[in-house]
Amino acid sequence: MATTKSLRSLVGLGVISVWVLGSALPGVAETLNYKFYTWVSKAERVPIGDVEGHLVGVVVRDSFNVFDSGEVATTTSVITNDFVRGAGPFIQYSTIKFSDGSTIMWKSQGTIGAGAGAYTSEITKGTGRFDGIKGTQSGTAKYLPVEPGEAGAKGYGEGTITYTLPPK
Repeated sequence: MATTKSLRSLVGLGVISVWVLGSALPGVAETLNYKFYTWVSKAERVPIGDVEGHLVGVVVRDSFNVFDSGEVATTTSVITNDFVRGAGPFIQYSTIKFSDGSTIMWKSQGTIGAGAGAYTSEITKGTGRFDGIKGTQSGTAKYLPVEPGEAGAKGYGEGTITYTLPPK
């Protein structure tokens, strides 16, 4: 009888241990791959004057995103840059909004030059189905020549969001 009681206690302790340890483990990383088309909706650039073509600017860039799953979303990014002849470093704050109202926000740092750019990003916040999100976003972009009347270059590229969500 004492052996049966001890065995039940041991099994009960094992079940509780598995439940506690399993709920403390981080979620499995997931990825969202997408392609995007982007354009400048606002831009303010100030010439510095130390060398030809040196501008410091603030730009608002919008984009349309299509995910591998077929889901679509829009992104608005606010960017500060320090460019000489169209190339140099930037910092970007982006919010991607999905059709269900969920969002993912990230901060990017990178460089743009010779019509292309690359960056990596740290996810800072999520809402809706992405509440509590942690992870990174990365991407590459190519930019087209600025046409008369445009606030800035149009571009296209692809990105990946790699993330985990807290257990529900």
